[in-house]
Formats: sequence, C-alpha cells, structure tokens
Amino acid sequence: MEQYRTLSPQYGTRQHGPRRDRPRPPRPPRQPVPSQAGRGAGGEPVRAARPPGPQRRPAPVRRPAPAPAPTAGGLPNPRLTGLGSGLFCAVVMFLLGALCSALFGASLTAYGVLFLPVCALTALWVRRGDLMTAPVVVPIAFAVGLLPLADGEGGTGSRLMGLMTALATQAGWLYGGTLIAGVIVIVRRIRLVRRRRTAGARPPV
Repeated sequence: MEQYRTLSPQYGTRQHGPRRDRPRPPRPPRQPVPSQAGRGAGGEPVRAARPPGPQRRPAPVRRPAPAPAPTAGGLPNPRLTGLGSGLFCAVVMFLLGALCSALFGASLTAYGVLFLPVCALTALWVRRGDLMTAPVVVPIAFAVGLLPLADGEGGTGSRLMGLMTALATQAGWLYGGTLIAGVIVIVRRIRLVRRRRTAGARPPV
C-alpha cells in the first residue's frame, strides 16, 4: 500500500519535484575569478588591443656630407697659422721685390701692384683661429720686400734711408694692401660667427 506523507495544515502539503506555477528567477551572469581575469584559453594572458592612432616615424639619421673631392686645376686652399702666414707673405714679397729689381729696374709701382694680391691670399689662407694676424703681418712683409729695391750705395745706413724713403713714397700701396686684408678678415669673421649661431640654434636630432 502507498503511504502519503501529510504535514500540518499550517505548512501545507509538500510536493515532490519543481512547481510549475512559479517561474524560476533568472540566474545572474557568472563573473570571472580575479586570478583568471585577463587570461585566455590555456591560461595565457590576453593583451588589450591598443586603439589605432598616428604612429611616430623614427627621425632620419643625418649623415655628414662627404668632403668634396679636389677638382683638377682648382685653386689651392691651404690653412696657415699666424706664423705661417707671416712667413709666406714675407718670403713672397721678398722674391717679388728681387724680381722687380731685376726685370723692371727697381720699379716701386710694379712692386705695389703685386703686393695687393699677396695681401688677399694671405687673408684668405690664414686659418680661422689666427684671422687677426693677417692685417699685422702684411705691412711687415711689405717692408721686407722693399730691401732689394731700396737705393743704398754707401752701406747699411744709406740702405736704411732708402728703405724709409720707399715706405714714405709708397704708403698708398701699403695702406691699400692692409685694407684689403682687413676687409677679408672681417668678412670671414662675420661668416664664422653666423655659422656658430646657426649651429647652436639648430635643435638636436
């Protein structure tokens, strides 16, 4: 015989199995465990995708420009020290003075004309650190070149007098050559200062 379990009236009758008259409440979604959050299949960490944005290109590497190859037949461009420029100018003017004495009959005018390009070369070839020496050595070289041209028959005293007379009469060539050397030196100095300022104001790469 089947026996039925009865309960007290205050609790009602207990039925086996789920009741169909009341719907089940929806289950809340399962949240990942903190230790496993951010991990994919197999336990590997999942990297968050970065939002697309403008990519910075690497700055181009500036390579120094190769030194220009010497052209055939080009003018020499040496760099002389202060002492070297003085010796160069004095030796060249002495040779030109001897040449004028032998070929042009000790012509001081020819000597003065040849003095001007020598002053320009001296100011162009002196190195940057000794620019201010060019206007100083040029007058000394002019006096040295006058030694073969100075008139002197009685000895050292008369030759010195002839040298002083030549310097006094040819002062125009002396001042002109010194002025040319000074202008070239000033122009080179200004260009050097501008180049340094430009290099200092340029942002680092």
